[in-house]
Amino acid sequence: MGLMGGVGISPVRAREQFLRGGSVEGTVRSPILSSWQRSQELGLSPEGCELPFLQDLDLDGRLVRAAMPVLDRLQSMFAGRNMNVSLADGRGAVLQRRFGEASLVRHLAAIQSVPGFVFAEQFGGTNGIGLALAERQLINVYGAEHFAERSQSSACSAIPVRDLLNGRIEGVLCFGYPLSDTDAALNTVIRRAAGAIERRLLEQSSTRERALLQAYLDARHHAPADDATGDGQLGELSRSGLDWRDQMILKERAADLISAAQRAAVEVALPGGRRVTLLSRPVTSPSGVEGVVIEAVLPTAHLRLTVPAEAAAPPAALALQALAPAVPPSGQAPGTAPGRPAMTARKPGTPAGPRTPGGTTGTGPAERAEPGESTTSGLVMVGEPGVGKYAVAARRRLELLSEASARIGTTLDVSRTARELAEMAVPRLADFVTIDLPEAVLRGEEPADPRIGLFRTVVHGYRDDCPFYPAGEPVDLRATTPQLRCLAGGQPVLEPDLRSATGWIAQDPAHAQRLLDHNVHSLIAVPLLARGIAVGIASFYRSRDPAPFGDDDLSLAQELATRAAICIDNARRYTREHAMVLALQRSLLPHSFPEQNAVEVAYRYMPAESGVGGDWFDVIPLSSSRVALVVGDVVGHGLHAAATMGRLRTAARNFAELDLAPDEVLTFLDNLVGRLDRDEGAEELSASSTGIIGATCLYAIYDPTSQQCVMARAGHPPPALVGPDGTVTFPDLPAGPPLGLGGLPFETAEFHLPEGSQLVLYTDGLLADRHHDFDTALDRLRQALAHPSRPPEDTCEAVLRAVVPHHPDDDIALLVARTHALDSHRIATWDLPADPALVSGIRAAVTRQLTAWGLDEVVFATELLLSELVTNAIRYGTGPIQVRLLYDRTLTCEVSDHSSTAPHLRHAATTDEGGRGLFLVAQLTQAWGTRYTGDGKVIWAECALEVPAGKPGVLESCFDDIPAI
Repeated sequence: MGLMGGVGISPVRAREQFLRGGSVEGTVRSPILSSWQRSQELGLSPEGCELPFLQDLDLDGRLVRAAMPVLDRLQSMFAGRNMNVSLADGRGAVLQRRFGEASLVRHLAAIQSVPGFVFAEQFGGTNGIGLALAERQLINVYGAEHFAERSQSSACSAIPVRDLLNGRIEGVLCFGYPLSDTDAALNTVIRRAAGAIERRLLEQSSTRERALLQAYLDARHHAPADDATGDGQLGELSRSGLDWRDQMILKERAADLISAAQRAAVEVALPGGRRVTLLSRPVTSPSGVEGVVIEAVLPTAHLRLTVPAEAAAPPAALALQALAPAVPPSGQAPGTAPGRPAMTARKPGTPAGPRTPGGTTGTGPAERAEPGESTTSGLVMVGEPGVGKYAVAARRRLELLSEASARIGTTLDVSRTARELAEMAVPRLADFVTIDLPEAVLRGEEPADPRIGLFRTVVHGYRDDCPFYPAGEPVDLRATTPQLRCLAGGQPVLEPDLRSATGWIAQDPAHAQRLLDHNVHSLIAVPLLARGIAVGIASFYRSRDPAPFGDDDLSLAQELATRAAICIDNARRYTREHAMVLALQRSLLPHSFPEQNAVEVAYRYMPAESGVGGDWFDVIPLSSSRVALVVGDVVGHGLHAAATMGRLRTAARNFAELDLAPDEVLTFLDNLVGRLDRDEGAEELSASSTGIIGATCLYAIYDPTSQQCVMARAGHPPPALVGPDGTVTFPDLPAGPPLGLGGLPFETAEFHLPEGSQLVLYTDGLLADRHHDFDTALDRLRQALAHPSRPPEDTCEAVLRAVVPHHPDDDIALLVARTHALDSHRIATWDLPADPALVSGIRAAVTRQLTAWGLDEVVFATELLLSELVTNAIRYGTGPIQVRLLYDRTLTCEVSDHSSTAPHLRHAATTDEGGRGLFLVAQLTQAWGTRYTGDGKVIWAECALEVPAGKPGVLESCFDDIPAI
């Protein structure tokens, strides 16, 4: 049996090629390839595909009751075989499992043996149950055609189980077996088993409905052999391109035809200019039950139906002429030959269709398709007119409310939720819907007065040219309008005839007249109430149906609005919390960077669309004109991630003040994250807290005097290095473990960055997005960075345009730094042995250098602190000794030696003979400290080149605490 649609490539290789982004068109069966593509778009991973587990299973429902005997028979049939038979509901949740070999259950994972796991395609990727629900037909999935890695060694066959009365899929029957046991005969077995379950489901329907359906099926069975009616499968409308909304439009029209209780054929307009013909056929069961069967007829290719040029009569008249008796009339035995059904497509040159009871010759609805075009038909509805249109309308309302529960509130976006309410109501309840929400609700706040600050949020209707106030603009409503009356009373307001609704007209008479001119004639205004709080107003308008809204419509509109209001309020509260977390995170991120000359920086931060995460970045000036660049990412989203990010950023700045190497900073951060985890775990956090799952970080130090960059990373993506010639590289930097694991070392790497290079640091949200492939994103980033002469601000914009999606799934932090070098003429270095006699000579050399730089005002202070630092190095350090001056924004004096002993500042008592040297250094400088190197240490001190106005002179104040001699 061929498992793939093409030749020359195995299923495994085809799947690997697809996952790498290669083309597999023609080598993979169409349903499988479509499912793979959908799985990738959903962001599923072959190694993941986590399946949700449901507790609310209907284990004693009508589907299970109908399937139990069939499952028992299948278990007996497959006894001793490696076969797994499962029954799932319409959501893809497994209700029953049977095994041919009972011992199998001990060797299978829970998802393959325990009921409750949901195998819908959006969770499990390509699999039998999920694909049968998506394709709505019998399907087979073999080995590597599965999307999840865990299913690669198995095969399955799955088929939908339908309610024969309405064509709705009630569940899925699935056979799972080893790939080596593939057998084409299994398709026959599963079809028969599904058919048996469907018949048992039908037996649970009313006797009168079964009798009507049987009469209809008998009539079709005895139709002439040349009846070209298509496949005739019941309920198979979705396979002809009709989605759920199209089917609801057809069902609504079918209910009207059943209530009319007469033979008819009507054309129903669907969105997109498509048209479908509905046939209404009276039918009588052998026991005398009278009812109506509604069929839909449409071209197989779903082309637009065309009316022949010779059809001069109105469409309704042509449709009526097309109907000949298709089922035995009342009193006629079902076995007698009925008249030729009117659904036969007439070929060019053939006589017209049968004659109607009135004697005219009809051209059937299916004849209105293009010549030679085949048609398909499907059962839409069976009913009894005597039950009354109220019962049909009640069923329709229940269906609408049931679908509203699933289709309103699919996102946590206030405006989108409001639009979903409007889309549910049009056209099944109203022809136009407008929704007005207070500005406070749109911001996520609770409205103090819902009548103030209303904005037109949604305008939706069956046509776009109706002159309602446009969406996105403020709406100032008078107190007499039905909308504000419903808010004031907390109850919906019905205006059956807008022509006499003076309060509505008084709002804007000219605008009201324009709406009346568009046949808008009836209104229901409903307050959107959630937990006693009004979050907006929904207005339902009717124009096409001449009948005004009634009490039943009023209650239905209120039910819809109540369900939508809760979803809108949930979205509002989420918006508020999201804004709070975003404000917290932005307050914890740097708003500006300290002035320094080592690098020119620009940055961007973009929060995730679904929630704020823990991405952060920083630029930290260090001693000796160096600068540290940091970027990190706390795993997770929400308030906890943002707060943890703030703690880590603060800790990183504090550790940077110690002048530690990058690997040492990461070690300290690693210990901190582990300690935070232990502390919070000991506090037994509430279920709403997620704890610190993990964090990553990249820490780099750039030295403009040597143009060297030292960096280390903890599980973070490596940076991009852009050379002055435009070459873009991603250095092979040791990855290191994520922060929080503890005990594992971090490694550093050193790179030479010529002046004008760009160092680009980012978080994984920049590249790891479900909307595009990682390698593709990496190539786009490389192309966007290959412009070395561009300023960092322009580089940030170019990266966002080229790589970042419009709605990112994860936070994105981007930091671009262009390097500068300190002019060699601003660096002075002296090497000297450990000889106290040379101190005076170094003072003289420093004085000459400062004079050459034009820094005469700091000569005296520099001589004093260098005397102290050099003397300490000679006395307590290990030679050789080096003195270096750096003339940047400040004057930095460095004295280095090969000892690791650090000086300690202390305050000498008035009677002490010494101990005031470092105190003098601290007073003469704006900052000083110790930096350890691989072969010793560096004592550095920074002198300000300008004394702030009003501040005492440094030299005057530094001797205040020294007693007189």
